[in-house]
Amino acid sequence: MDRARLQDTIIAVSTPPGIGGLGVLRLSGPESLAVARKIFFPARKITHPFPPLTAVFGKVREGGKGRVLDEAFMVYFPALRSYTREDVVEISCHGSPAVLEEAVRLGVAAGAKPALPGEFTLRAYLRGRIDILQAEAVQSLIQSVTLEQAQAAIGQVRGSLSRSVARLREKLVELMALIEAGIEFSEEAGAGGGAEIRKLILDCREAAGKLAASYETGRAITEGIRVAIAGKPNAGKSTLFNALLGRERAIVAPLPGTTRDYISERLPAGGTNIVLTDMAGLGEARDPLEEEGVKRSRALADESDGILLILDASRPDTKDDRRFVSGFRGRKLILVFNKTDLPVNIDRQRILSHLPGVPHLDVSALRGSGVGELKEMMSGVFSPGREFTEEIVLHLRQKLLLGEIERAMTLALERMDARYSEEFCAEEVRAALGHVGRLTGEVASDEVLEAVFGRFCVGK
Repeated sequence: MDRARLQDTIIAVSTPPGIGGLGVLRLSGPESLAVARKIFFPARKITHPFPPLTAVFGKVREGGKGRVLDEAFMVYFPALRSYTREDVVEISCHGSPAVLEEAVRLGVAAGAKPALPGEFTLRAYLRGRIDILQAEAVQSLIQSVTLEQAQAAIGQVRGSLSRSVARLREKLVELMALIEAGIEFSEEAGAGGGAEIRKLILDCREAAGKLAASYETGRAITEGIRVAIAGKPNAGKSTLFNALLGRERAIVAPLPGTTRDYISERLPAGGTNIVLTDMAGLGEARDPLEEEGVKRSRALADESDGILLILDASRPDTKDDRRFVSGFRGRKLILVFNKTDLPVNIDRQRILSHLPGVPHLDVSALRGSGVGELKEMMSGVFSPGREFTEEIVLHLRQKLLLGEIERAMTLALERMDARYSEEFCAEEVRAALGHVGRLTGEVASDEVLEAVFGRFCVGK
């Protein structure tokens, strides 16, 4: 973004598109109040100055005597008490898209400029109210589809991850000071100084590595836990897929091999965000098209975070069935005995002996029995088992930079153990500090800012 735009006053609708009870118009910039006063007229006379942080009732209209567009409330937030650290005005209208669009047009005619995607949060960053970690958390909070995701995001909006990174930076600065002191006063530096430097390097590496490793939990929270429904053809995978979703999403037929490709849908299960995938049966392919479907299914099963392994309980199990289930040992899975509305002929205990300790459940996907219990089990088995902590990395950009810091500390340790000059160790610490700056946004190129804030919607 052109930094000259910071002198402009911007305007946008901050509520989601569509019809609703309320629609909020937001302005930010030096002329926010002046522009707002040209389109909003209080029902009662307001003495100068306009009262801050107070909901004032009035009308949105075109000029002082023009047509009335809507009745609304307006709140003025002075610069030091606003989201962007600029003067901000929010006007709450009725949630008619036509009304809101016209209100924006009136605001632009009065001197504001249409906001770019994410520009309000970008201004909050450029004005020093938040860092990039907090800005990314704002986006995660907006996109939250589960309570767990929202809790992780709001903790970071409030600065939990930023504080962890700040502690890491303090240790790196302390480490840099010790190394530089050792370089300057090499004759006085003894073994004690070397031991302290080594300990700090290990501490920094551990802190960065721990945060980077938390990305797998963060990815599961934000993107969803990938769960594949695996089984042989005609085991009832698509019927179970539809039953779990509560709607007819996959085509179901009594013939084996109906599903040739895969489809995925989000499935909230007890607060856990699951991405459920129905795919072709894992059996012998009868034609090239089915062979490609089986190939894709095996790849999806390998890449997934969890497996719903489904067996047809109405059929007697075979040696091939037992060999088939044994191939999933070591995976996080739930074994589902389907079609239990029919006479059960499978030997459950014999099958379970090939997957000791694996959770299992009887289900009739066709009748819906056991489906609710399966959802609860999926939440318990597939959710990232951990005590909740706000210090979770939610974005790949963050993980990669933390990985670079961890690598820099590993190299510093190797240089130290190989008795390299301390300047080489200092070089790695300087590199790590640079990565910290990029992580928090203290050092940020226009490309990084575009990548972070370009994902936001207009109005945030």
